[in-house]
Amino acid sequence: MPVLLTYGDSNTHGTPPIIDRREYRRFGPGVRWPTVAQAELGTGWDLAEEGLPGRTAQYDDPVMGAHMNGRVGLRIALQTHGPIDVMTLMLGTNDVKTRFAATPEDVVAGVAGLLDVATSLEYQDRHGGFKILLICPPPVVEVGPIAAEFWGGAARSQALPPLYEALARSRGVGFLDAGKVISVSPLDGVHYDETAHAALGKAVAAAIRALV
Repeated sequence: MPVLLTYGDSNTHGTPPIIDRREYRRFGPGVRWPTVAQAELGTGWDLAEEGLPGRTAQYDDPVMGAHMNGRVGLRIALQTHGPIDVMTLMLGTNDVKTRFAATPEDVVAGVAGLLDVATSLEYQDRHGGFKILLICPPPVVEVGPIAAEFWGGAARSQALPPLYEALARSRGVGFLDAGKVISVSPLDGVHYDETAHAALGKAVAAAIRALV
């Protein structure tokens, strides 16, 4: 049975648009885009969901904790699950937060580091070889209850798609620009609503079928 590992942040975890920051919520199975993608791929596929709200590609978060750094988490995920056949990687949204002062190139450098880990002989050999789909998240919009954290993030995230695409090409992995498929919710400017999850899940499944 082929295994799909989805590695990302709150939008992979299934966090709905934030209305009250004190409330924890998560979309259920069948709504979250990884489960939509699994259903689209067919009953023969297994799914390992590895989405952590707040996760970055490379930064220890001074507010949310050092464990938000995706570098260690990726190694843990690749040693926890397996053998996997396809891994999706969608990070970068949290990297454009104001407190990290990251340029678009800085964000892409962090993602490149994760790709270098995933494509290394260590992990490719461990899993018998697996394909990777790099997903560029849609641009953030500075609205809603978490807008202050993303001050300046809209411009930074808008510059990411061509950089992600070039990175994917340089590493020989698949690429999907999620911003061409969905938009963030106008409620908080970061997360996806149910309709977006459904659309993204279908697009990811189509990209995976083309990849494998």
